[in-house]
Amino acid sequence: MRASRLISLLLLLQSRGRVTAAGLAAELEVSVRTVYRDIEALQAAGVPLYGEPGHEGGYRLVDGYRTQLTGLNRDEAAALWLMALPTAADDLGLGEAATAAAAKVRASLGQELGRGADAVRQRLHVDPAGWYTEPMGTPFLTRVADAVWRQQRVVVRYRRWQDPPEVERTLEPYGLVLKAGRWYVVARSRAQFRTYRVSQLREVSPVDGHFERLADFDLVAHWAAYLAEFAARRHTEHATLRLSDRGLRRLTHLMEFGVGQAARANASPPDKDGWITTRIPIESIDHAHEEFLRLGGEAEVLAPAALRERLTQTASELTALYAIEASAPSIVDTKATRRPPPR
Repeated sequence: MRASRLISLLLLLQSRGRVTAAGLAAELEVSVRTVYRDIEALQAAGVPLYGEPGHEGGYRLVDGYRTQLTGLNRDEAAALWLMALPTAADDLGLGEAATAAAAKVRASLGQELGRGADAVRQRLHVDPAGWYTEPMGTPFLTRVADAVWRQQRVVVRYRRWQDPPEVERTLEPYGLVLKAGRWYVVARSRAQFRTYRVSQLREVSPVDGHFERLADFDLVAHWAAYLAEFAARRHTEHATLRLSDRGLRRLTHLMEFGVGQAARANASPPDKDGWITTRIPIESIDHAHEEFLRLGGEAEVLAPAALRERLTQTASELTALYAIEASAPSIVDTKATRRPPPR
């Protein structure tokens, strides 16, 4: 265990330059006293590292020193392939570079570790794109990515779902996120961090000069907080509805996980017809109207009244549109034979 920790400490210093004892302790999840002992052990082994005193001090390796140790065990070598996202590399214009890097890493692992990595590569493939959707065109992705790497401001023309439909913004792009096959850029605009879908960019123009990144910005932590806030912001209303057993199954299949989970958690015991009453979160009347239409005659909305009225109006419009003659078996009559009538 200690040998692995010493290698990790050495690689941290090699990759980051100067690091404080407290910073090393936090990364390695040990005490500062343990870090001091490990530093002494490395120095005793001939590793040229030294400490710099003062507020801005810390430990660092002598300039030019590089270790050839990878510090990888069998599982870590195999896990390297899990980091590979070929489609993401291709999108960013780095497909050939990623292939070359993977070949170099594979060659450095040696025969035994290499076989383990190859086994994972042949047994696991990561495809981040969603089902039933066309790939989103991202003609400006490489330009945005270049701005991220260079810390360069850009002026963008962005298409959105509210009025005005297109806006112009000056962005400081901090990072890119690939979510469910779609690229997003996290950028600072007007002193606030915002998220923009790259496929909605209509124009991207670089601005002379560079911006300074906030030192405490963490892309992973920011994205996690954004997702949590986004979920809370979307589901601000609720609907009460009756569902047949088939309707409940369809709801959990067609709608997002949190909605299906709420439907089951809030479900009442089945009534004499086998239907349950439940309460689920919704985004808006408009969105819920479209979602519940997919459930057909297996769901009845009880509240809010505005949503029930909206669905009633749609049902009347559909009946008028199809204009089924009274003498022919109607869709409504057919459904009535296998489900309870509306209350």
